[in-house]
Amino acid sequence: LQSNQITSMPKGIAELQALKELNLASNRLADLPGCAGFPSLELLNIELNSIVSPSTDFFQSCPRVRELQAGHNPFKCSCELQDFIRLERRSGDKLAGWPAAYLCEYPEGLRGTQLKDFHLTELACNTALLLVTALLLTLALVAVVAFLCIYLDVAWYVQMTWQWTQTKRRARYDRPGEQETTLQFHAFVSYSERDSLWVKNELIPNLEKEEGCIHLCQHERNFIPGKTIVENIVNCIEKSYKSIFVLSPNFVQSEWCHYELYFAHHKLFSENSNSLILILLEPIAPYMIPARYHKLKALMARRTYLEWPKERGKHALFWANLRAAISINLP
Repeated sequence: LQSNQITSMPKGIAELQALKELNLASNRLADLPGCAGFPSLELLNIELNSIVSPSTDFFQSCPRVRELQAGHNPFKCSCELQDFIRLERRSGDKLAGWPAAYLCEYPEGLRGTQLKDFHLTELACNTALLLVTALLLTLALVAVVAFLCIYLDVAWYVQMTWQWTQTKRRARYDRPGEQETTLQFHAFVSYSERDSLWVKNELIPNLEKEEGCIHLCQHERNFIPGKTIVENIVNCIEKSYKSIFVLSPNFVQSEWCHYELYFAHHKLFSENSNSLILILLEPIAPYMIPARYHKLKALMARRTYLEWPKERGKHALFWANLRAAISINLP
């Protein structure tokens, strides 16, 4: 039946029980025929047809076939062809002309490639496996992002950034003609309430005791009633030349101290200034600093801080160094 422009093999067209060889070369068949009408078929020649992706159940329907000549067809090298290539490995050399006569015709980039050299991963061809893998990777990515968000307290920083921008927007709306905030304080003091006795008994009296003294901004006396705490913090930091942070184990446990440090750190980078002064009132073990205080860890690692001396004889030098660090003539 060679060269007869045959496009398909109608079922039941013939019952040739003893047929052993069938030549269908140079026709227009799009797939391998079954052996329903040819139970004794041993050799099939189906070369030079239009087979793009041959079905893989041929040898199951034709158990007696010992040789299949299916080369020189326009094979499309895709996932559908992977099963046919695996079928060749299991067939025991039943494909005549393998591998030279079996070449990829499509796609264009693989034209001329032998089928034995064409490989795709199981993941690329198995849609269910691909979906499961993508789902697992997505879940893993979500879990990692969620862990990092919780560990680094990203939600808190987003909230603080939002409040910062809202406060700045309201300030511009309330004072549209005012481009810059006038400095009113030499320094804003941030500290834990548990360290307030040191601030009130040592820091404030020593810095504000002389003529031409340093003017400190303290939340207890300078926060404006009626404004939110965040607005007061932002305003005080912006109206202060420096920001003094009294560091201690109590400081790292205070939520509001964290707010103040965040906004002061934001000002430091937004204005490219050198406005932070760190006073180490008591030693802080690294393990005591929560993960969300990674900025504090970085600041303590790369910035010089003043350590409060326990010996009374060293206090005068400490205050002199602190005054020198915030010395400025306010308008």
